[in-house]
This record gives sequence, C-alpha cells and structure tokens, in this order.
Amino acid sequence: MSFEFFVARRLFVTQKGEKRISKPAVLIAQWGVAVGILVMILSVCIVVGFKHSVREKIVGFGQHIQVRNYEGTMYGESPVTARDSLLAALAALPGVHNVQKYVQKPGLIAVGDEFDGIMLKGVGADYDFSFFAEYLKEGEIPQFGDTAASGSVLLSKALADRMQIKTGDKVNVYFVQTGVKARRFTVKGLYETNLSEMDNVIALTDIYTVRRLNGWESDKCTGIEVSVSDYESLESVRDTVAAVMDAEAAMNYEKLYVQTVEEMNPALFAWLDILDGTVWVILVLVLGVAGFTMISGLLILILEKSNLIGVLKAVGAGDASIRGIFLYYAMLIIGRGMLLGNFIALVLCLVQHYYGVVKLDAEMYYMDRVPVEFTWWLVPLNIAMFALSTAMLVLPSMLIARIEPTKAIRFE
Repeated sequence: MSFEFFVARRLFVTQKGEKRISKPAVLIAQWGVAVGILVMILSVCIVVGFKHSVREKIVGFGQHIQVRNYEGTMYGESPVTARDSLLAALAALPGVHNVQKYVQKPGLIAVGDEFDGIMLKGVGADYDFSFFAEYLKEGEIPQFGDTAASGSVLLSKALADRMQIKTGDKVNVYFVQTGVKARRFTVKGLYETNLSEMDNVIALTDIYTVRRLNGWESDKCTGIEVSVSDYESLESVRDTVAAVMDAEAAMNYEKLYVQTVEEMNPALFAWLDILDGTVWVILVLVLGVAGFTMISGLLILILEKSNLIGVLKAVGAGDASIRGIFLYYAMLIIGRGMLLGNFIALVLCLVQHYYGVVKLDAEMYYMDRVPVEFTWWLVPLNIAMFALSTAMLVLPSMLIARIEPTKAIRFE
C-alpha cells in the first residue's frame, strides 16, 4: 500500500463523534455522484428497453427481412414463387433463424351493422407464432395449415373491442374482387401489442384460405419473411438472401426485391435513432453536475485540511504526493457514490421489470409500462464515469501547491 493511499484511507474513515466542516460537502459530493450514475443507468436501460421493445414488435409483424414482388400492389396481387427447395435454401443460409411464407388480402370484417377494414394475413405451419403467443390476451393461437381451411382467425384486442367481438364469436369477412366474396370465421384468440398501426388492421388465418381467395397455386405467396439469429448481422444476411432471390427471380421471370425491417419502416427507425442523441445529452449534463459537485467538495476538503497539508510539506512531502493523497480520497468518495447509485438503479430497474410500477399511455408510447433492459454498455459507462470524474479533479488539486507550510501551520 502506497503512502498516499494509506493517508487517504485514514482521512476517508470518519472517527465517531468527530465534527468536520467538510463532512456535509463530502456527503453532498458522494450523493451527487450516486444520483448521477443512477440517472445515467436508468436513462440507458429505459432507452435501450424502449428501442428494443418497439423494434421487436415491428419485427414480430413482418420479421427482419421480406421478399416481395416489384409488380405487386400494396395488396400483393402479384405473387412470389416460393418452392420448398427455395425455402430450404434460404433457411440454410448463415445467420438465418427462420423462413416463412404468407399470403395477404384486404377485406372488410362485419359484425351486425358494424364494418371495419382489415388485412387478412394467411400463414402456414412454418409460421413462428412466438411473438403473438407473447402478446395473446384471450383465447388461444389457432392451428393453421397449408392444405385445408381452418375457419379460424386471430384478431387484435383493439379491433375486437371496437367491434364488440369476443373469443368464440362468428364474424364475416368480405373481399372485393371481380365480385364480392365472403368467408365466415370463428375468433379463436385476441392479441394486443399496443402498436396501433398494426393492431388495427392485421388479422391471421390459414394460408390455404387466403391463397384460394387470390386464385393462386400452392407454391405462390405474397411474400417470404426471413428472421435472423443476430440483429447485428441484418445487412449481411440481407445481401445473401438477395443473391439467392436474384437467381430465383431470373428462373421464374419475376421482379423481386428484398427489404429489411428498417427499410420498410424508415420513419419509425429514424425516430428511435433520435433517442440515442437524447441519451448522450443526458449523460453529458449529469456528468457535468456530478463532476462540479465533486470539485466543490474537494476544494472544501483542501481548505479544511490546509494545516495537514502544511505539516506534510514541512516533513518533506512534495506537492505531487499530497495531490495524490487528495485524489485518492476523492476516488474513494466517487467509488462509494457509484456503488450506491448502481445499487439503487439495479433495485429500481428490477422492480420496474418484474412489476411494471411506472405506467405509460399505450396509445402514445406503443407500450403500457416503462420498459427497462440491462446492457453490457453499463460496464464502460461506470468506468467512464469514474475516470472522467477523477480527471476533472486534477486541476482543482493544484491548489495544494499554493499553500505555504508556515502560513498553514500558523493559521491553525
């Protein structure tokens, strides 16, 4: 143990009953650091949680990558040829988690005298229902196949509440083509993601029914959805999928395009990116407040301990050594404050994660509670907070060089 650290530790440990002018300043500095790191951790966890929650909801409705036909309209009347061999080839690509096809068609859902527009999305046995299972509010996920009509539909709770529909009810859906076609479905389940743009229109049924409504063969679909194992590899997987689909398009004389979820929803993802800038502003402001609190605490401590500084200089200690003592002392204060801040932040985040104490307006924020998500960025955040807070104290510690031993001792 160095001489500087030994003295700093002795100064840090307050003797029982000892009265010091600097004690309130030290406590304020310590809690300033604690509140600073608390705000930083909460800001990062909430923003990361919010971004991931919104992103996963968008991905849940259309997966990470979609293959569509250039010649198709917004309703997908021009199909994509999706042979089993093609789907198997896409599934075997590195980084691909799942491949699934779908057929969609716009329609009008009718209950009594009430009508509302929906987008009926037909899916098969290869469809990943984990997303809808997570947000299922009532009923069950229907069993959809590729070769037979199920007569079942999965609706959003928002649509069901608006139309006064319950699970088990029968609903009619009308489709306008060369004439008007109608299908009758049984509502098997209700989901709620609070992503109103999707909840208000998306309804799931079997791919067989929607394919027959479009008059397509069994290997035709509106599009192919590809999910990736790691979101960070989204662009590279997109390129490999595009290479496979280019060859397939040439074979079938189709004009296909491949889009990522970010390309399909540019405005929403641009909004999410703005949140990163907001977090940086918060981090800089909080770091400044915590740093200046520590500076004021250190200056008060130096002024109070001027007699000690004079004695140390009188016995031969250099300015650099004495500065080291006070910097070590400040580092102990910062360290304790950061431990307190991390502990409180961890408790608050866990309570919010498991109990959802702080609620949100779901119509405005796409979720009904404040989301929190821990990230490995908290480690470098703590390290940066400690290093920058300490670095901000180097200049104020130079005040020690201006203290003369004779005056300091005589003043005492």
